[in-house]
Amino acid sequence: MQPARTPGLSVRPLSQCAPGFCYPGVVCTQTASGARCGPCPAGFTGNGSHCVDVNECNAHPCFPRVRCINTKPGFRCEACPPGYSGPAHEGVGLAFAKANKQVCTDINECETGQHNCVPNSVCVNTRGSFQCGPCQPGFVGDQASGCQRRSQRFCPDGTPSPCHEKADCILERDGSRSCVCAVGWAGNGLLCGRDTDLDGFPDEKLRCSERQCRKDNCVTVPNSGQEDVDRDGIGDACDPDADGDGVLNEQDNCKLVRNPDQRNADGDKWGDACDNCRSQKNDDQKDTDQDGKGDACDDDIDGDRIRNTVDNCPRVPNSDQKDSDGDGVGDACDNCPQKSNADQRDVDHDFVGDACDSDQDQDGDGHQDSRDNCPTVPNSAQQDSDHDGQGDACDDDDDNDGVPDSRDNCRLVPNPNQEDVDRDGVGDACQGDFDADKVVDKIDVCPENAEVTLTDFRAFQTVVLDPEGDAQIDPNWVVLNQGMEIVQTMNSDPGLAVGYTAFNGVDFEGTFHVNTVTDDDYAGFIFGYQDSSSFYVVMWKQMEQTYWQANPFRAVAEPGIQLKAVKSSTGPGEQLRNALWHTGDTASQVRLLWKDPRNVGWKDKTSYRWFLQHRPQVGYIRVRFYEGPELVADSNVVLDTTMRGGRLGVFCFSQENIIWANLRYRCNDTIPEDYETQRLLQA
Repeated sequence: MQPARTPGLSVRPLSQCAPGFCYPGVVCTQTASGARCGPCPAGFTGNGSHCVDVNECNAHPCFPRVRCINTKPGFRCEACPPGYSGPAHEGVGLAFAKANKQVCTDINECETGQHNCVPNSVCVNTRGSFQCGPCQPGFVGDQASGCQRRSQRFCPDGTPSPCHEKADCILERDGSRSCVCAVGWAGNGLLCGRDTDLDGFPDEKLRCSERQCRKDNCVTVPNSGQEDVDRDGIGDACDPDADGDGVLNEQDNCKLVRNPDQRNADGDKWGDACDNCRSQKNDDQKDTDQDGKGDACDDDIDGDRIRNTVDNCPRVPNSDQKDSDGDGVGDACDNCPQKSNADQRDVDHDFVGDACDSDQDQDGDGHQDSRDNCPTVPNSAQQDSDHDGQGDACDDDDDNDGVPDSRDNCRLVPNPNQEDVDRDGVGDACQGDFDADKVVDKIDVCPENAEVTLTDFRAFQTVVLDPEGDAQIDPNWVVLNQGMEIVQTMNSDPGLAVGYTAFNGVDFEGTFHVNTVTDDDYAGFIFGYQDSSSFYVVMWKQMEQTYWQANPFRAVAEPGIQLKAVKSSTGPGEQLRNALWHTGDTASQVRLLWKDPRNVGWKDKTSYRWFLQHRPQVGYIRVRFYEGPELVADSNVVLDTTMRGGRLGVFCFSQENIIWANLRYRCNDTIPEDYETQRLLQA
């Protein structure tokens, strides 16, 4: 009969413990059944008489990129990699190796001084290393030449600035320099004066001849168009009797047209002197074709010489009356021109009818794949310079002149011979006007897009974000200054006024002013608008407040500036309404990307200037607010790619008498320097 065996021990019947019977270091015990070897030493495995070294390195006990050395017994890790610090690490046995990993801590070279960035420059710590950036504010130079304190003002090309001390020197595309007064100042750049209301006109007249040197006719109320209908030197925006007819604006049924008799034949809100339909009520005064006759009484609303009763696009000129799908709606105004949909239903307000709206948009630029001229490349602007059906963003010969874009000295203007008399790298065909739109680059807001030349919100789409119920009324939008100023007059439901121009990268700025001491609610602006469920909004609340309708959920607004990404699964309605009001995330509706930590509300009758940078190709967002010349809020770099471009507009929610003045947008796909720093920090 064999003796019982104990697992892990070696027993040899009738044998005696003798030297070498067990593995070195293993205890040998004499028992009645024979010699017995104990367990193998730590770091070995076997039966006691025969033991084999364990390779603890198989348990990966060392820090990534550090070499593990198996010893007999045990293991040892080499030193932490460059850029990291930590104690020596070694041990014995698999259990130890699995439970005790080498710890290496990143060294912040920027704090310890273990970097080679030049003094007075930006140092960015990265994992295991660092990166040198541009010079600190107040210093000029680079990593090659060093960063010296700015002893005088310079232009970006390093030449001394000719500008006023309160102006910035701007380097134009053609290499010329221009001067732009800083926020809180206005003038021609060579001379700048204080601009209290931030509308682009100085409080006092300057000794220069340009229009922007004139004294502001409303010093404390922004009115970037300087409208003054009665020419009394007081702008309409701050004149209690704008038309000078002796009837104050609040009682005047024609605020901008003299009519002391206040005659009003049809009994609407407008006196006969300014009513575009004197015999028919039409409070909206809409006049689609701008012929002076309101739509309510115009038998040809769009001015295409086809009477409304037989016009298949009564509000869009289409003299050919083409109707490809035979649904009674002309192609010119049909949101599904190839699919019959007489009701024209478009629940998400994206100009694509529900009947043909697939919502399939693989590049996220707001254009569904079937209508996108670059389905896999984000290009919200849909620019197609040669009209070949392929967007410039994915076309390697944008102007179709046979010269690839990579070698074309006029990428957007056909010039197969590539003439360039001055040999500056820009072809003669596009010198000074890169997109050949007859607007010189210096004043062109989109010098590489012939379809967009100046800021203009005169044509806009209205979007009501809570269309059900009658608890509040819809916003009333008034556009001034040739589309560069918008006023919203009513205490209203949440709503948007959205321009029709779509952008890829864009800079958007404007002056925000609540011209009343009544109420304390939301106002702001939007960008990246793709449809009524998809857009970014920057919104500012004056006071903390719980929304008065607790259904479908309780919504609490905190004071301060908020940046939100709206991606609503329901679209306009009570869910989105409460989600917009609420400060914070709301599942399937809104994400809060940033909130001003000061929690400071806007002030009554105070002007603020905002600057937005959006580069959807990399998700870069940054917004800054100024009160006078002082920077009061800065989101710094926010990275988000929820919307890859879209349209611009303004936003209101339950706040009346909001002015958005001196609006400016500019196409800009250049990635700001601080993007890479933020990307590395988030890597």
